[in-house]
Amino acid sequence: MANHRIAVIRGDGIGTEVVEEGIKVLKAVSGNYPFGWTFEEFPWGSEYYKKHGEMMPSDALDTLSEYDGIFLGAVGHPDIQDHITLNGLLLPIRRRFDQYVCERPNVLYPGITSPLADKQAFDIDMVVIRENTEGEYANVGGFQYMDFPEEIGIQTGVFTRMGCERVIRYAFELARRRNKKKHLTSVTKSNAQGYGMLVWDRAFERVSEDFPDVETISLLVDAAAMDFIRKPEMFDVVVGSNLFGDILTDIGAIITGSMGLASSANLDPQRRYPSMFEPVHGSAPDIMGKGVANPMAQILTGAMMARHFGENAAADDIEKSVQGLLVQGEILTPDLGGSSSTESVGDAVVRSLGN
Repeated sequence: MANHRIAVIRGDGIGTEVVEEGIKVLKAVSGNYPFGWTFEEFPWGSEYYKKHGEMMPSDALDTLSEYDGIFLGAVGHPDIQDHITLNGLLLPIRRRFDQYVCERPNVLYPGITSPLADKQAFDIDMVVIRENTEGEYANVGGFQYMDFPEEIGIQTGVFTRMGCERVIRYAFELARRRNKKKHLTSVTKSNAQGYGMLVWDRAFERVSEDFPDVETISLLVDAAAMDFIRKPEMFDVVVGSNLFGDILTDIGAIITGSMGLASSANLDPQRRYPSMFEPVHGSAPDIMGKGVANPMAQILTGAMMARHFGENAAADDIEKSVQGLLVQGEILTPDLGGSSSTESVGDAVVRSLGN
């Protein structure tokens, strides 16, 4: 029987609460199939930083390399600058384990009302593929004249042919595998960013030659952002740089009802290293400890993790159980118009799985 060894980092804020429900559901669904999970927790994040001056210990990446996957809640604290939490935990994991694909589905589920008028269930059904290890978040740059009136900050985006081509190829393969619209949108800004974005555009043109059955379009990022609002039903698979993908997926989450439904995976498609599974939402310190955080994004992220390990039937069951709760509309957290607690939503998903 397959056993998947998972490193758990609950992180900060509501991460500690929603991860609990995600693990509960994953354990429950494995009871219906011939596979299991072994979860080991690591108390890294902002509280660890307050005690030790670092988000995780110096040997953390070596420790994580021994696991099949990483299940993460959320990272961020109001008393700690975001660049510290991001560069101290999330980005080192993504880079060390070459998680160059960030895959984020945006689906308008039955029972959910979009803030956009006249959108029905599944009118919005897209996946955004975000380049995840270079681009605008490559952390290349520096300061001059810090703390003087002439202070300068230089931030350099890094776009390599290999980095662009491999994430674009993954997006093409996904568009073909989904077999829905078989349409891929590339998001660019080469009219203003005439170096890195031209590397991106040329990579898109080259890779597209290998996928003549997939329809393509290239949109400037500002046009793409408008079309996410004006006509999101046109999109199937979208591929963008680190920054553009980050921004567009937040738009995608909101137009499909709630950040509390937005799942995400940071993938090494070659499976040389552990992939990391974390929802799109942040740590939401304003509702931490109140028991009202929506755990569905974490639960759906768990389904993505199960699917990554080939447990497709289990992943389908989790997704169907969540959709069933949304249609019933009785056990929902406040962000979806309900009054249920985080724990009660997790329990309801477990009951739906027959456990």
